[in-house]
Amino acid sequence: MPSYLEKRSIRYPLYWLMGITVVVLGILAYYNWILGLAGVLLIVLPFYFIFMIDYRQRRETEEYISTLSYRVKKVGEEALMEMPIGIMLFNEELYIEWTNPFLASCFDEDTLVGRSLYDAAETLVPLIKQEVESEIITLHERKFRVIHKPDERLLYFFDVTEQTEIEKLYEDERTVLAIIFLDNYDELTQGMDDQTRSSLNNLVTSLLNKWATDNGVFLKRISSERFIAVFNENILQLLERGKFTILDDVRETSSTQNVPLTLSIGVGSGVSSLPELGSLAQSSLDLALGRGGDQVAIKQPNGKVKFFGGKTNPVEKRTRVRARVISHALKELITESDKVIIMGHKSPDMDAVGASIGILKVAEMNQCEGYVVMNFQDIDTGVQRMMKEIRKNESLFSRFISPEEALEIATDDTLLVVVDTHKPSLVIEERLLSKIDHVVVIDHHRRGEEFIKNPLLVYMEPYASSTAELVTELLEYQPKKGRIEMLEATALLAGIIVDTKSFTLRTGARTFDAASYLRGQGADTVLVQKFLKEDVDTYVKRAKLIETVSLYREGLAIAKGNPDQTFDQVLIAQTADTLLTMDGIDASFVISKRADNLVGISARSLGDVNVQIIMESLEGGGHLTNAATQLTDITVDEAEERLHQAIDDYFEGRRKE
Repeated sequence: MPSYLEKRSIRYPLYWLMGITVVVLGILAYYNWILGLAGVLLIVLPFYFIFMIDYRQRRETEEYISTLSYRVKKVGEEALMEMPIGIMLFNEELYIEWTNPFLASCFDEDTLVGRSLYDAAETLVPLIKQEVESEIITLHERKFRVIHKPDERLLYFFDVTEQTEIEKLYEDERTVLAIIFLDNYDELTQGMDDQTRSSLNNLVTSLLNKWATDNGVFLKRISSERFIAVFNENILQLLERGKFTILDDVRETSSTQNVPLTLSIGVGSGVSSLPELGSLAQSSLDLALGRGGDQVAIKQPNGKVKFFGGKTNPVEKRTRVRARVISHALKELITESDKVIIMGHKSPDMDAVGASIGILKVAEMNQCEGYVVMNFQDIDTGVQRMMKEIRKNESLFSRFISPEEALEIATDDTLLVVVDTHKPSLVIEERLLSKIDHVVVIDHHRRGEEFIKNPLLVYMEPYASSTAELVTELLEYQPKKGRIEMLEATALLAGIIVDTKSFTLRTGARTFDAASYLRGQGADTVLVQKFLKEDVDTYVKRAKLIETVSLYREGLAIAKGNPDQTFDQVLIAQTADTLLTMDGIDASFVISKRADNLVGISARSLGDVNVQIIMESLEGGGHLTNAATQLTDITVDEAEERLHQAIDDYFEGRRKE
């Protein structure tokens, strides 16, 4: 059947033909009326039938359009009234003007007309006021996707309860992979007899198997010190709520056997690809071990990491196997490079400078030229005194260069060694990380989420007192092609002394071994004390900060500087150290505005309070007993409020554990 448009396209040519025919017949009748009459008779009949057909077609078209309009209207009415889609109209005062029957049935009411949204469905009010286009809300225990049309003051409700339940089921059932590592198993079992080792194995295996059975986890031992665990997201959430109590169980149970055994767990979650899960789990484990072990790290695809545990100080490793291996690996990397550039963190302390000088000596021992990057405008008074002494040694001082000079001399074969930090945002010149592909990281801080990308070699030992201690051990395994000079040994010893607060904090047997080695190489302790001297102004400033001290909770001291006065970060740290020496103080926090308009917080602890966790909640980091953070766009008073909240959260978490 021809369409209406097709019929119109046929009709118009017929009208033209009729007009032309009338003109022709008129001319013919003028000359011969008989032929004209005959022509009229022959033409009228066909045209009559044409007009009748056209009339019938127009009637049919009108009837079709009328029927179609009726059907469309009926369908629209049925959609409004009978389809399982809720529709609501409301006025400017947020009173309901009309709803379809489906929406009323969802509220278990006959009608909602005339009721206020504040009374009938208060969860819709923020959506309307903020003019949100679409959002999923809960109404009477069902989930609806609500589409908001502000101009019409209209809401559409699509029931997505089943869809959200399926999505939640999918999320809960996604696979999670965990690698469980016995932190110091090999070292602990080295001197054990077979019976004691077997007893320890049975103890650990029974604890882990019970934990796995109680929580629905599949557990498989793959080596003497490593397990694989497979479970799902729902179980992971339960374990997170329980703060991974297996860490405490293993630590406490093994300690009763006089064996300081701890666990580290790396968890991969949030992806469906098993190889990617495995990669996330291994990366999480590396992160947990890099922070000292005895903790759980959960790495997610978006880069965020959750940590649980980490309550204890890292256990010092008695053997130096790793130090020897790292030292030999570093030697190979140096010999393959055309030069070595060493860089510490911004505002370097004596540990960073001493460690840099130590690596410079390692390069020299391997006949490779080395340079230390230094920003002389950003050093404290102690380092200034050290650099003043170094200036007297022309051959050593000539190896100190500015960041700009380092960028100029760097080549494709240059090796960059970053000491005393592992965070790209804290290095002296971040552009060097982009320009140089071969990077080595040597640090003693607990590893954080931010980390230098793709380093060739990483030597991070949180048990160590300082980076200078680690570098000293590396020096002992380098070729003996030149004695360490007195000033070089003194710089390394100064780094150890500063970070241990004269061998009182974070000091292990290997710390004294390193100090003994440096003393044997000619380190001058009197010169170290000269570096550590402070002027009267610094002493007075620190005393003024101490005057502001107040106690928050039992044994926690908080001091804060005048909001209109800036303090050096080193001074803030020294104040926190001083507060810790006072009676009745277990942890100290010092808050002050810095010259760079940041607000710095330094935290110190005797070990009972894990200040690292508190500072990490404020986007900082450090050690269990020594941590800090820097906050932007905040006042000193606001920083104190945030610190109070972080401390409260920390103690609340400990009570739940």
